[in-house]
Formats: sequence, structure tokens, C-alpha cells
Amino acid sequence: MMLAYRRLCTNKRGMHGWNKGECMRLLVSVRSAEEAKAALAGGAEIIDAKDPLEGALGAVEPGVLREIVRAVNGVRPVSAAMGDAGEEELLSARARAAADAGAAFVKVGFADVRDLDLVRARLRGVMDGVLLSPCAVVAVAYADWHEVGAAAPSTVVAAAATEGAMGVLVDTVRKDGAGLFRCLGRAALESLVREARARSLLVALAGRITCEDLAFAYEAGAEVVGVRGAACDGGRDGRVRESRVRDLLAARDLLVTRRGDSYGMSRELTREASFR
Repeated sequence: MMLAYRRLCTNKRGMHGWNKGECMRLLVSVRSAEEAKAALAGGAEIIDAKDPLEGALGAVEPGVLREIVRAVNGVRPVSAAMGDAGEEELLSARARAAADAGAAFVKVGFADVRDLDLVRARLRGVMDGVLLSPCAVVAVAYADWHEVGAAAPSTVVAAAATEGAMGVLVDTVRKDGAGLFRCLGRAALESLVREARARSLLVALAGRITCEDLAFAYEAGAEVVGVRGAACDGGRDGRVRESRVRDLLAARDLLVTRRGDSYGMSRELTREASFR
């Protein structure tokens, strides 16, 4: 009964059903209402509240999240990072506060746990925190999990499916490393995406994704692609710029018109980026 209710809430969010070849939504991570406005003006389709100075899933302060939600004003869904380590009670309370602030979904990671039962317990706690709200939950798996002692992506996918999460985000802990596609490899990533989608999970990809990487994310079957550094002047610690978001959206749109030629698309996106 509880799992069915969670699935019902997930479906009500309208986030499922984006098939490869139709659309890949652009998520832009912001740390302030000002950045949220810039992302919106550039055409971002999901606004993600996250503090890049606090790690891959750094949570913004509750007041900042409320300001971001007010700035977005219901025009786009707002997601909120909850963190990837700590006590279940803390993460559950953060999720509850985010839901109360108006977040459409929250993201939680597993950087400090590897066992399936512990991953499920954390995910269950966060989901219980948002249970009586329309807010959904996304479980975050790390492509560089073996370097940081995090849960394996397959473990996170299994937990997300079992506990009734809306989806999974595959990201990287390290933001000074090789990036998502270099950490996991294209074949392994595509296999993980297939596994998640076979379990009716929404799939998002992030982790130092550049404009040139969009073609690979698209061909892997991502329904959402998340960026921070590519949308900022000065990298992920800089400030979101409207024109950069607009360039990313234009590059995404190009993928639809040139569907099926990932090498050609990547080459064209690389050439376009070199002239910016």
C-alpha cells in the first residue's frame, strides 16, 4: 500500500514518460534566487537548488530555498539537494522542509554507505519525510563510487525501485575529476540507464557535463541532464549566466533534429563551442 501511494505521487508529478528521441530536459543548478532568474530566462526546464561549495549535493539554507521557489513562481519545477551523508533524521527533516517550501522533488545521495539495506533505510527515511506532500524523491548514484566509498550505482537503482522513488540521478562526487562519461564509460552508463528505465525509474545524468557531452547523454537515454559549471561564468563556483543556459538549450534542441548520429552531433557541438 505504501509503495503504491509513493508511485501514485510520483506519477502525479508528470515527470515520467519522456522517451528517447522526444526530449531531454535541461536542469540547471542554482544557489540563489538571482541565479534562478538567470536560469529561467535562459530556458532551463528544471531549477535545482544546490550549494556548490558544500559538495556534489550541498543543500542550500531553507530560507534560500524559499527565495528560489518564489523566484521561479511555479513556472518550472524546483528540485532541492538534501546531501549525501549524515543521520537519517537530519536528511528526513531537510526533505520535509524542502517539501514545505514547494520543491517538486528532492535528491539524496549515499556517499557514506555502501550496503543495500543502509541505502534503502536512508531512502525510506527521506521518502517518509515528504510522504504527505506532492514532493517526490530522486536517489543519487555516483559514477566515481569506488573512489570515494559510496554505494554502487546498481545498488542505488535497486533501492530506488524497491522503495518507490521517482528516479535516479547518476552524478560524480568529485568535481575536479574526469567527469561522468570518463568515470563510468559509455557502455556501462547505457546499461545502467536501461536497467533503471526497465524498473520504471526516471533517469537523470550529471557530473561535469559540458555542451559537447550532451549528445552522449541523449544517446544514453537520459530524460534529464543536469549542469552547473557549463551554465556558469568561471566554472561551477561562478555565477549562472542566461546566455550560457540558452546555448545549452540550443545544443539540446539540435540533438532532436539530428537524432541518431551521436558522433556527428558531438563533433558539431564541439565545433560550435569552440567559436563561443
